[in-house]
Amino acid sequence: MTKMKLVLKTILLFPIRLFSKISPLALIRNSKIEKKSAILSGTRFYNSSIDNFSYLGRRCFVDHAQIGKFCSIADNCYIGLASHPTSWISTSTTFYAGKNVLRTNFTDKNYAVIKNTIIENDVWIGMNVCILSGIHIGTGAILGAGAVITKDVEPYAIVAGNPAKLIRYRFDESTRELLLKSKWWEKDAKFLKDAANHIENVEQFLSKLNV
Repeated sequence: MTKMKLVLKTILLFPIRLFSKISPLALIRNSKIEKKSAILSGTRFYNSSIDNFSYLGRRCFVDHAQIGKFCSIADNCYIGLASHPTSWISTSTTFYAGKNVLRTNFTDKNYAVIKNTIIENDVWIGMNVCILSGIHIGTGAILGAGAVITKDVEPYAIVAGNPAKLIRYRFDESTRELLLKSKWWEKDAKFLKDAANHIENVEQFLSKLNV
């Protein structure tokens, strides 16, 4: 889709988005957005999906990513950043096939610039986080503000820094296993509303799930 067509489509969808949680000023292309999710203004969301009860802040860029449920993603995050071939003689986009801003290709060699990025469920991503393409973020993880994520993040891990490093885990190993086994994010809203009364106590919450 050309830029002009994308802009026209955004303008035509403006009245509809006024009554939804998707900002009229967000650019959406080839993506699946569940009804109970939100995308704020200035965000570009391409070739991706976002599940219920998750939101994207302002001025984010997302490409070829799958975002699960209950994810909180702050402003100015970049998810699915393209890579360059570091083992080749040159990292320039002119030395592999495909469109590039320079409109020049010296070879027709293939290089996977963008790979699918997976963000599971209940992930909290702070402001200005950058996630390279092909990364897998586990359920319950927390990515500190400004982190640059260059490798997979385990479930319920807290990471920060550039490049991001493990700070600690939110819970002990047995609790992490029980939470993952419970798959509480797949429960219906009625059940979660009742279980939410125990949201501050992990043991009581898990007991409601019979885990």
